[in-house]
Amino acid sequence: MTARASLLAAAFSLCAFASYADCAERTVVRAGHLLDVETGKVLADQAIAIEDGKIVSITPWNSASGSVRVRVLDWSTYTVVPGLMDMHTHLADEGQSADPAAPLKSNPGRDALIGAKNARDTLRAGFTTVRDVGVFRGLADVTLRDAINAGLVPGPRMFVAGAYITISGGGGEITGLPAGTVVPPEFRLGVSDNEEEIRKHVDYLLDHGADFIKVIATGAVLAAGTEPGQSEYTESQIRAAVEEAKKHGTFVAAHAHGAEGIKRAVRAGVRSIEHGSLMDDESIALMKQYGTWLDADIYNGDYIDTVGREAGWSEEIMRKNLETTDAQRQGFRKAVKAGVNISYGTDAGVYPHGDNARQFAYMVKYGMTPLQAIQSATIGSATLLGKEKELGSIAVGKFADLVAVECDPLGDVECLRKVRGVMKAGVSVSLN
Repeated sequence: MTARASLLAAAFSLCAFASYADCAERTVVRAGHLLDVETGKVLADQAIAIEDGKIVSITPWNSASGSVRVRVLDWSTYTVVPGLMDMHTHLADEGQSADPAAPLKSNPGRDALIGAKNARDTLRAGFTTVRDVGVFRGLADVTLRDAINAGLVPGPRMFVAGAYITISGGGGEITGLPAGTVVPPEFRLGVSDNEEEIRKHVDYLLDHGADFIKVIATGAVLAAGTEPGQSEYTESQIRAAVEEAKKHGTFVAAHAHGAEGIKRAVRAGVRSIEHGSLMDDESIALMKQYGTWLDADIYNGDYIDTVGREAGWSEEIMRKNLETTDAQRQGFRKAVKAGVNISYGTDAGVYPHGDNARQFAYMVKYGMTPLQAIQSATIGSATLLGKEKELGSIAVGKFADLVAVECDPLGDVECLRKVRGVMKAGVSVSLN
């Protein structure tokens, strides 16, 4: 260790016993290697200076400030990448099970505790930002996001949908219930069967804290009585949601498995297509033409096939999963080749939270380079959110969201599953 590094480390130790006001508000992270996701370059031995949660400079370590009034985080043996981002999660819901009525058997307090655990596990896995794309108990995701923002529970930065805009009995409803089961109103905040209801419920969700809107454009793999290839909204109805969301300055994400549903959603102006399992060449070309993002959970099918069988999930779900898994992966490969905008979305919540990085290897297997896969979960996802000036790369002026891994993720993308350090907005995250 150099004399300067020893001095900075000593200052950090002293600050641990002093009040925050007595020490400088600057933190310096020493990165053994730093991945610049915007250029693809890897920079050696860098000093990332942070103030008020944002990056103020990036310089070679020997040029780091000599001031003793600084906090030092030594990641000199690690590769540092931007905080990872998952654009398709369900943090505030209980995970998928064989019981379709499970969401109704819980309660708000229990759901809040489950959400807090899911959020903590996600953050510890290096995912500092997520887009949470819908909950059954309406606005539970808003509550969790606000608790994280208030510092009440640890978790990623959340952008939330509030509820699903879905037809009665559609892919965003709790279906497959015993006859006579009454579903309480808080589970049906977005149920909309015409344009007037769609506009009313979009306004309601955005007025009550949602950040964007999730429309269920087709049936779902996991919703009994619906078929993934079947469209559930017309293009005009999806456009009504898009127009209403635009009045609030935000966008619509569309759950769409079937090719026709994808095309309707793209032409209607949605920001992203979720799943895209049965996309055809025409829908891929439309996504490219319109600049629509594809957010495809291409790992998820393997989890459902293995755990679903072991846990006794319904034959209907298992059939639909088989019908969509390989088709989705082949469509993904075509979309990559066509140059479609691709973000990183896993559907975490169907499988356990905290293993979000498992999908990187699948994205590489199905057509991406390791750099492209990492970009999808960093600068790409930030661009999807419209937050590329604040998030998505390690750059001056952006939030100090950083992740440390022990190897070179460009050579072994699987190492992103073995996180050794996490920082969100300049604050180190406990991994214990």
